[in-house]
Amino acid sequence: MPTVVVAAAFTALIGPRGLLNAALQSLLQLDAPPIQLDKTLGMILLAHVFYNYTVVLRIVGGFWSTLDTRLEQAAAVLGASRARAFGEVTLPLLAPAIGAAALLIFIFSFSSFGIVLLLGGPTFATVEVEIYRQTAQFLRLDVAAALSLVQMLATLLMTLLYTRLQARGAVPLDLRARAANARPAHSWRARLVVGGNIAILMTLLGAPLLALALRSATGADGAPTLDYYSALGKNQTGSVFFVPPLIAIRNSLLFALAATALTLAIGVPAAYLLAGRRAQVAGDRGSRFSVLGSRFLVLLDPLFMLPLGTSAVTLGLGYILVFGRPALRLIGSPLLIPVVHALLAFPFVVRSLLPALRGLDPRLREVARMLGAGPARVLREVDLPLLFPALLVGAVFAFTVSLGEFGATLLIYPPDYPTVPVVIGRLLGRPGAANYGQALALSTILMLITGVSFVLLERVRYRDVGEF
Repeated sequence: MPTVVVAAAFTALIGPRGLLNAALQSLLQLDAPPIQLDKTLGMILLAHVFYNYTVVLRIVGGFWSTLDTRLEQAAAVLGASRARAFGEVTLPLLAPAIGAAALLIFIFSFSSFGIVLLLGGPTFATVEVEIYRQTAQFLRLDVAAALSLVQMLATLLMTLLYTRLQARGAVPLDLRARAANARPAHSWRARLVVGGNIAILMTLLGAPLLALALRSATGADGAPTLDYYSALGKNQTGSVFFVPPLIAIRNSLLFALAATALTLAIGVPAAYLLAGRRAQVAGDRGSRFSVLGSRFLVLLDPLFMLPLGTSAVTLGLGYILVFGRPALRLIGSPLLIPVVHALLAFPFVVRSLLPALRGLDPRLREVARMLGAGPARVLREVDLPLLFPALLVGAVFAFTVSLGEFGATLLIYPPDYPTVPVVIGRLLGRPGAANYGQALALSTILMLITGVSFVLLERVRYRDVGEF
């Protein structure tokens, strides 16, 4: 979910005007909200746990679900107990995935901006928030650039370590489909574990999003209403410079479509490069990529991953420094926004395509060439049909990343072309029930679009094994 949606969801649940505080005030007849987590470290940590719980579930759980169960069975035949088989067989195999998940969580938290800015305030300013303040408020681009260099160096080192751990997790194993390993929970202990995990998921992940949807359709008097949604297309200020939130939805959709097309255009060749294959359009004859050495590819992989861990604010600052000069002045142009969004979505597209590219059988290309197909036709009629699910996954990733991007857009967007996250952040910072309600309504719409996109992503994800 976009950071602004998460911020709005947690304020709708446990904020001063949230559903939980309103229910407790009404039940206990209190004058002040009993839960005081607004602008606190606790609220920030809760939001980051909301994000990163599913990172562990996806990386560790996804890898665990494809491990060959015969390994533990062989340990049991040799006399190992279930605990010993887990500790000496399963856990060592899971260690690279656990390390990669932990490092990815650290990278995400280290580069977090929107959550800290919207939920923490100035008291808990991080490196990203300080970069934004030095750029947007104090106009100290030199200080902001120095902070950005420190952050980029730290992120590069952590990303390099992440790719090494991910490569260790890709050791030759007889991975199996999830359906082959899945088994129902028959014992009461297994049912207790599954039920407890579902309860945690519903409480931690479902409650804030449900509160967001309910609070967006609840008026200041507590009665159900759709006034906040109907107000999204109105210019209530009467100003000629005011952009209605509905226009921001249109802007976000157009920017997301443009960013998706651009990301695929640069991400597909990059994925071919990392997969160790020549692009078919360049005349691949089935040989492994031999021009660039394997050491260079090892360094190239974390470089391609760098935008994933680099703060969006840092990227926005870089575009200001490059395109703010008279010779290349593009700051203030809406054409620059899809470019920034494409750079941020680029690692997701590459990582979505890599498993599918590495899984392509080279004999299919050889057969097509033996039948007289040229490189372009092989790419069009062999590679693309097989890669289509992975391409669709990458496109969904790029679309949702662009749709929810907040940090870089906040620095470079033209006033006439705000996006939905920018408008939500602006409305959350303004007083008044009407502004707050419109922010929740916009957040609910963005949440629904993102949710539908990822439901589609899960249906077309490449097999049961992936790098995200």
